[in-house]
Amino acid sequence: MLMNAATPTAPASGGSAAPPAADKRYKILETTMKRHQYNPDALIEVLHTAQELFGYLDNDLLRHIATSLKLPPSSVFGVATFYQYFSLKPKGAHTCVICMGTACYVKGADRILATLEKHTGIRAGETTPDNQISLITARCIGACGIAPAVVFDGTVTGKVTAENALSLVKGWSKHGSR
Repeated sequence: MLMNAATPTAPASGGSAAPPAADKRYKILETTMKRHQYNPDALIEVLHTAQELFGYLDNDLLRHIATSLKLPPSSVFGVATFYQYFSLKPKGAHTCVICMGTACYVKGADRILATLEKHTGIRAGETTPDNQISLITARCIGACGIAPAVVFDGTVTGKVTAENALSLVKGWSKHGSR
C-alpha cells in the first residue's frame, strides 16, 4: 500500500502525538501494532508500515509510535534516522537514488551526483521546491557489477553516465533545466 507524493502526508510537527480520529492510516498503523502486541521489538516493522502509509515519518508520528510501544522517543528517532529506508521529510513525485559505494564511486557516481545537483538546484537528501524530484544517495545498493548504478523511481539502472541520468531526470521537472 505505497502512496505517491500527491497523497496527503503525516500531520505537521509540533502538535500532540495523539492520532487524528478521522485518519484511517492511523487505524491501519494501530492494527499493525496490535498484531505485534505492542511489542517494542516490532519497532522496525511498525516504522515500515508507517512509512508506507504516510510517505514519511514526521515528529508527531514518531512520538505516537514511541508512546504506543512504550519506548523512549529518542530510541524511535534513532532507529528512524539510522536506516536509509526511512525518511523524515516528504519525498518528491520522483526519486533518484545514486549509489555511492566504492565500485560506483570509482566509475563516476560523484560526477552523476554533481550533474544532477547542478540541474535540480538541490543537494543530496533534498527535494526540489516543486516537490517533483528527491535526490538521494545510498552507501551501496548491491549492484556493483553494473556500476555506476542509479535507482530511478524504484528501477535499478546500471552503467549510468551523467549525461543519460540528466536526460532521464530532465523530464521529471516542471521547470526543466536550471
